[in-house]
Amino acid sequence: MRFTAWAVLLATLVLWSGNWIVARAVRDDISPGVATAGRLVVVALLLAPFVWRGLATKLPRFSRRDWRVLWLLGLAGGGIHLSLQWLGVHYTTATSATLYLSSAPIFILLLAAPVLGERIVARQWLGVGVSFCGVALIGMRGEIQRLSFNLGDLCALASMAMWGSYTVFLRLRRDALDVSEYIALVCLLGLVCIAPWVAVEYFAGMTVRLNAAGAAAVLYSAIGSLLLAYAGWSYVVKRLGAARAGVTMHLMPAISVGLAALFLGERPYWFHVAGVALILAGVAIASGRAAA
Repeated sequence: MRFTAWAVLLATLVLWSGNWIVARAVRDDISPGVATAGRLVVVALLLAPFVWRGLATKLPRFSRRDWRVLWLLGLAGGGIHLSLQWLGVHYTTATSATLYLSSAPIFILLLAAPVLGERIVARQWLGVGVSFCGVALIGMRGEIQRLSFNLGDLCALASMAMWGSYTVFLRLRRDALDVSEYIALVCLLGLVCIAPWVAVEYFAGMTVRLNAAGAAAVLYSAIGSLLLAYAGWSYVVKRLGAARAGVTMHLMPAISVGLAALFLGERPYWFHVAGVALILAGVAIASGRAAA
């Protein structure tokens, strides 16, 4: 049983990491907005037969606060987060983009202060500073004197900021939705939020029609990195515990770099290694007080 749990954990991390690799591979076949919208539509349609009765019963009872929180979750986690991720790999390598995954805990820390009223102490500010030194080192390709970021790196970093926002907003939920109902509703709200992005892509002349490669990428993103990975993560957390499973999230940058080397022919440079080391060191410093 323990072996099965660790095997499922590894498969889950690979599925999540692979989303960046797929996005980079099909960047010329599908626009970021269409890829995101397609993912949301697929997931919503797959879940619809199982959740529509529950949603029809529960939604009329929602308060204004419930709707505000859900709209924030739909904006941050349902649509914009993934669109920024897919847009980022148009301009930077999957290797660079995926290393920013390690910065998510820092954004969660920064957002928890204004949204949840949590106080940030000096040790945590030090951790934030160390982590962003690592972010700067990766974004500037080791050439600190340039003081400029690649557009793709900025998009990938913004994607992690949105994911941090989504994680913090989750703490505000008070609704009575179960897991499937919640995912379906966030997908629908995210679809509304991403609609203006898709419209801009259409009028800008970007690739908005699906070809075979683009359609396969959407299916992977919807079924592989969302539904299967989410189910796998729930299984793992239940059997290994949240703390033990959560620590393994830091393996995702390494897995992503390996997948990028294997499938895209990308190779990491010294600044990738040094940058992610600084990011993780900052996370360790910032979380040390909480752990104590």
